[in-house]
Amino acid sequence: MLVAIEAGENNVSLTTLDRIAEALDVAFSDLIQTPENRDPSRINELAWAGTRPGSKAVLLASAVATKEVELWEWRLEPGETYASEADADGWSEQLYVFEGQLTVVIGERQRVLAAGEFLMYPSNEPHTYRNEGDVAVRFIRNVVI
Repeated sequence: MLVAIEAGENNVSLTTLDRIAEALDVAFSDLIQTPENRDPSRINELAWAGTRPGSKAVLLASAVATKEVELWEWRLEPGETYASEADADGWSEQLYVFEGQLTVVIGERQRVLAAGEFLMYPSNEPHTYRNEGDVAVRFIRNVVI
């Protein structure tokens, strides 16, 4: 089975990949990420493809959680801003925009995310979400604690 997976001849289930990673004592993300790209905040690798065109699962980013992970759905109307104080050291956030355009300000740095883009960052400094567009922005936010 491993030879077929490696040759791309077998569309393995995510559960099987989890078991293989566990048996090899590596993280799931290490198993599917290309060797030249070892940045857990930008994995962006296809992990599963369905039998119908367009069906897929893509691992975007990975973070180690010491306590819990919170999953949030956000919607900011045009002109809306949300400012957050710094979180505790070791915390991080993962954002995925699925509608509109989100401006993220982390300390002095600014990043604009369009629909389909994502960002993972340590959240131990003040950060702000802004909708500077003309339509609502909708995004998913994971807080990794």
